[in-house]
Amino acid sequence: MMSWFDVLMEPMSFDFMQRALLTAMATSIVCAIFSCFLVLKGWSLMGDAISHAVLPGVVLAYLAGIPLVIGAFGSGLFCAVATGFIKEHCRVKEDSVMGIVFSGMFAAGLVLFSRVNTEQHLSHILFGNVLGVTDSEMLQTLIIALVVTLAIIIKFKDLMLFCFDPVQAKVIGLPVRFYHYALLCMLALTIVAALQAVGVVLVVAMLITPGITAFLLCKTLPKMIIVAVTVSLIAAISGTFISFYIDAATGPAIVLIQAMLFLLALAVHLLRKPFKSRQSAPNA
Repeated sequence: MMSWFDVLMEPMSFDFMQRALLTAMATSIVCAIFSCFLVLKGWSLMGDAISHAVLPGVVLAYLAGIPLVIGAFGSGLFCAVATGFIKEHCRVKEDSVMGIVFSGMFAAGLVLFSRVNTEQHLSHILFGNVLGVTDSEMLQTLIIALVVTLAIIIKFKDLMLFCFDPVQAKVIGLPVRFYHYALLCMLALTIVAALQAVGVVLVVAMLITPGITAFLLCKTLPKMIIVAVTVSLIAAISGTFISFYIDAATGPAIVLIQAMLFLLALAVHLLRKPFKSRQSAPNA
């Protein structure tokens, strides 16, 4: 009779599960770290916009015979730059511009995909296919995750000041415009890394949910990052295993667990508020 540990470790006897788990963990770490900066910067909608805008780049890269990651990154970066250009040259607000740009690019991607016969199935790009990740795709995800994570660690203090107080950052001489576009480039790279795990539609959840969950529980950015990474790893590992046992899509399973952890954090946050108010109340 198999023990519970043997049952739990059974999926790890398959090579595709080992690749899937490693890819999901790497993706969850970089998305969690970046989500903290997105939440503090108020760029949640920007993450949504770029994640949808990569689709036409993927199709065009396939037609050109170049790596899909190049097309996805170029398309996402074009969305970010186009949004900034339109915002600076007209009276339309940024959220409206992002809505127009990303929905237009996503629609263009869907039209291109429907007209081109490709070996890729649309659902794999839209919802991810982490269980079907190849060795080269896993290596690509690991490299992107490592590059983005190291860049954030090296420039952590500057990025923190840029997110919290860009005016002060400009006053002390930090290249604010450079950090603005550097963050956009890293955001596009992070989205490309997460495509294999959760796809275009769900990548925004991995970029936002861990940061919001940590924001409810923490008051400093370092603690926020630790909590976000922990929550994201728990969701990635448990979601990958659960999807194997119940034969469900891995990406949606990971995102669903992240949503459940957010609701748990929200409950803790709401329960702590009355307790804190009683502690801070003056004695009669």
